[in-house]
Amino acid sequence: MTDETAGAPAGVANEPEAMGQTAPADVAAAGGPDSEALAKEVAEYRDRWMRAVAEMENMRRRTEREVTDARTYGVTAFARDLLAVADNMHRALSTLTPEVRDATDAVVRSMIEGVELTERELAKVLEKHGVKKLDPKDQKFDPNFHQAMFEVPDPSVPSGTVVQVVQDGYTIGERVLRPALVGVAKGGPKPAPAANDNPVDASAAEPVTGK
Repeated sequence: MTDETAGAPAGVANEPEAMGQTAPADVAAAGGPDSEALAKEVAEYRDRWMRAVAEMENMRRRTEREVTDARTYGVTAFARDLLAVADNMHRALSTLTPEVRDATDAVVRSMIEGVELTERELAKVLEKHGVKKLDPKDQKFDPNFHQAMFEVPDPSVPSGTVVQVVQDGYTIGERVLRPALVGVAKGGPKPAPAANDNPVDASAAEPVTGK
């Protein structure tokens, strides 16, 4: 009896190395009354293991996707509320014509410049968090991004062109945060078909209504 096998039952010394490495076919070929049952059991455990590995991989990918979506769209409700602030600032500044600005004193002009600076800073903060303003003017009307409010007879531009923006629209990530409210040209030549009209995820957009 050697030192390697001392104290171990016959046939057990190399059993740990064999565990998990014996294929079902090898077990069946070994013969014995229980070889087929053992081979079947090994195959069953192997199948369970492969399914578990595949499920863990799917769970990992799903978790990564959910984390990415949470990071991108977690501020959706807050960003949508901030749009009302941006709208009010834009309306206030749009009422100031160059004549009105020139007629004001230095204190009022300084205050106006401060409001303009705040508006630009707000736009930068929104864009930092993935919120971008749409610029549909003179573009083809797209129901994924725009909501038509009225039609404007204008034969000088292709029919279906956005000729007026009533309210700015915004996107967040690949989704529409708020569609742009627009006026659309009517009566001009038909626009050429776009090369790629793949729709986007407009789950956050309001239903489009044309008048």
